[in-house]
Amino acid sequence: MNARIDMTTEAFSASELATPESRAQATPMMEQFIEIKANNPDSLLFYRMGDFYELFFEDAVEASRALGITLTKRGQHMGQDIPMCGVPVHAADDYLQKLIIRGYRVAVCEQVEDPAEAKKRGSKSVVRRDVIRLVTPGTITEEKLLSPSESNYLMTLSRIRGASEPAFALAWIDISTGVFRLAETELSRLLADILRIDPRELILPDTLFHDPELRPVLDVIGRVATPQPAVLFDSATAAERIARYFGVATLDGFGGFSRAELSAAAAAVAYVEKTQISERPPLGRPERESGASTLFIDPATRANLELTRTLSGERDGTLLKAIDRTVTGGGARLLSERLMSPLTDPVKIGCRLDSIGFLLEEPSLVADLRVRLKQVPDMPRALSRLALDRGGPRDLAAIRQGLAAAREIAGLLGEALLPEELAQEREQLKALPHPLWQMLEEKLGEELPLLKRDGGFLRDGADAYLDEARALRDQSRRVIAGLQLQYAEGTGVKSLKIKHNNVLGYFIEVTAGTAGPLTESAEAKGRFIHRQTMANAMRFTTTELADLESRIANAAEQALSIEIAAFEEMRSAVVSEAEAIKAGARALAVIDVSAGLAVLAEEQAYSRPLVDNSKMFAIEAGRHPVVEQALRRQSIGPFVANNCDLSPAQNGKDGAIWLLTGPNMGGKSTFLRQNALIAVMAQMGSFVPAGSAHIGIVDRLFSRVGASDDLARGRSTFMVEMVETAAILNQASDRSLVILDEIGRGTATFDGLSIAWAAVEHLHEVNRCRGLFATHFHELTALSEKLDRLANATMRVKEWDGDVIFLHEVGPGAADRSYGIQVARLAGLPDSVVARARDVLSRLEDADRKNPASQLIDDLPLFQVAVRRQEAARAAPSKAEGELKSLNLDDMTPREAMETLYRLKSLLS
Repeated sequence: MNARIDMTTEAFSASELATPESRAQATPMMEQFIEIKANNPDSLLFYRMGDFYELFFEDAVEASRALGITLTKRGQHMGQDIPMCGVPVHAADDYLQKLIIRGYRVAVCEQVEDPAEAKKRGSKSVVRRDVIRLVTPGTITEEKLLSPSESNYLMTLSRIRGASEPAFALAWIDISTGVFRLAETELSRLLADILRIDPRELILPDTLFHDPELRPVLDVIGRVATPQPAVLFDSATAAERIARYFGVATLDGFGGFSRAELSAAAAAVAYVEKTQISERPPLGRPERESGASTLFIDPATRANLELTRTLSGERDGTLLKAIDRTVTGGGARLLSERLMSPLTDPVKIGCRLDSIGFLLEEPSLVADLRVRLKQVPDMPRALSRLALDRGGPRDLAAIRQGLAAAREIAGLLGEALLPEELAQEREQLKALPHPLWQMLEEKLGEELPLLKRDGGFLRDGADAYLDEARALRDQSRRVIAGLQLQYAEGTGVKSLKIKHNNVLGYFIEVTAGTAGPLTESAEAKGRFIHRQTMANAMRFTTTELADLESRIANAAEQALSIEIAAFEEMRSAVVSEAEAIKAGARALAVIDVSAGLAVLAEEQAYSRPLVDNSKMFAIEAGRHPVVEQALRRQSIGPFVANNCDLSPAQNGKDGAIWLLTGPNMGGKSTFLRQNALIAVMAQMGSFVPAGSAHIGIVDRLFSRVGASDDLARGRSTFMVEMVETAAILNQASDRSLVILDEIGRGTATFDGLSIAWAAVEHLHEVNRCRGLFATHFHELTALSEKLDRLANATMRVKEWDGDVIFLHEVGPGAADRSYGIQVARLAGLPDSVVARARDVLSRLEDADRKNPASQLIDDLPLFQVAVRRQEAARAAPSKAEGELKSLNLDDMTPREAMETLYRLKSLLS
């Protein structure tokens, strides 16, 4: 019997278990466990024992902590208790999910032999077991473990050293959908490219993992990165490995790839083969992406703009949540992909905008499309599970339902003149295999079990033999009764019965007096075989009855066997149409995204942006998409729209820079972010929250809005700010959009002013980009006199009875003050602090500019004295206060009250 074990138990490590001495002292079962564990040292081993997956030794201690399950023990090994814990097989997915979220890898070890076969080798023989798959964060396919709206990428990183700068390449695969893409990159943009894809698992050579050059990147990625043997990344055999996986003789038909790309792709394929053991997911052919085809967004900008996650890691409050109106999992994933990788080709962007524009003019079509789209299951993920032989009847039903919905959607789109993108997707839907749908429709039932082993998923009439087996299994009494009636009528013996006992099985029984018709003729004797004579009865059987008895006994097994064979036939048919199904699913996702963005545009009054190859950036009545919706939900009031024009001046070549001044809480940060988000939305192919927008392609987007300490790398807030600013000044081009907020505020005033001054000049003269530069250094506004593309803008405010009212409007000009003290008062600073701050500010503004603070030093003790006097006054009541407390107001006449009031006033004077 298992016993509880102390959680502090120090169990044998994998290396300790692998020693010859350890194996020699192990029981046969433990010896098998140790051998399999030695081959999977970096994974928790789920060792199948009947209805449980059990973990032993160090794995058990680790898993019990991670899963919060009881740690027990099972026997001893080398004089020590063996820690053990286990999880039920039927609930394994729930536990796997917890482990995967925590970054663990799990080796699933199943019985690969019938226990009866093991017994033939001896009573103490152990059933053969082996690892059938490795479950890692980047290779999961189970529906429970995957988010419907998020891709689940496995990424590989490769580097090929050459004569010039080392070449890096990335390959990323989602085995749950078959996506397979490649891209070259360089060290300066490596982190940005990784975060753009947002992989769940990053595989790289162990030599590269320990390279100090990569340490800054890996520090940010954290546990997502996992080293693997460098042999997986061997570029010499890469092309051969990829060709073998796809069953082709050469990769010439796939396109041209660099050595680094081939190395990364081959490593991805090798890792998939390693983790999936004998199964192969239906990967698409690798597609090459060019870095120039997508808008470059550096890591700090991606975090600051909160595109898909807020700074706290939540989805609520992000741009993705604000614009997502998709109704399918595939559509949600495609929308996220487009948002993370906006385009830089105006023609492709225009195609996406044309689709939205067309659907905006067809509201009834959009409504019908979305009704059908809501019925579309996640076909690519169902297909992947079926291809990996992890699917069930419901996955086949998902394919059936998806094909049916696709056919209906293609019919809705009809033969109308559609925009190019929608027309292409309609053709993809028409190309879906209708015979496959017919086969699934004819064979699959409606109420389906989760697992094929449960049976009952083929509809009645799909297979005659199955119907017979089911009838025997489920209606054996009725079948026997029918045969009994047939024999009774055929022999004329009305009292003939078919009975059953454990000795004879099924038999025919007649009384001795009526047995003649079964025994007298040669024909009857040939048919009815005598079994037993009783005192008053005789018992017979027939070949037909014996066969029926055998079939009844085996009916359940036969029925399941027939269904599993049919399942394999349907699974094979589905997998053979994998490419068409994936193309159709992609088409449905595109239609879902286009319809969702059309609904968004109508609902939020968004307009179509004009995106071209100019350097224009003219936004009229722009709004922040996330803040606007938040204000509406909270019924606070309408969002104040603002214009932003960073376009080149007439006959000018480069865009403008706005220097934005104004108070805190005035809306500067919101204004900065909204223009960056409008650019992202326009280039992802969406309508935008603005009255109108004309945006020349932005090649790189930089946003430095706010900063925090990076304690892990020993960086202060100011250091982080400077590192991010340096990246912008070193990388921004004349086509970039730069958003900067409060540069230089983390150091001494004149140091910060000097840095901000120089940064503005560099952006203007060297980078020559379009930009918004918010600052509290009002001295910078003087730069507009010498920098021809620099314009001053300010957040408008009103003052009323000493209070400041934020209008959240942007207009030309410069602020003459920051209203920091008014904001401090709104924040709840003590009145004495606010009053003293006003006094200090007044003195500073009038003091000697060389050293204004020095002239206030002598006032500081007086300030403290004044505070002490106020406190003393509150502690000791005055004469007037004493008299006021002694008054009995209820007994006073109006005249006495008036006289008392005058007397108290004179005391106070």
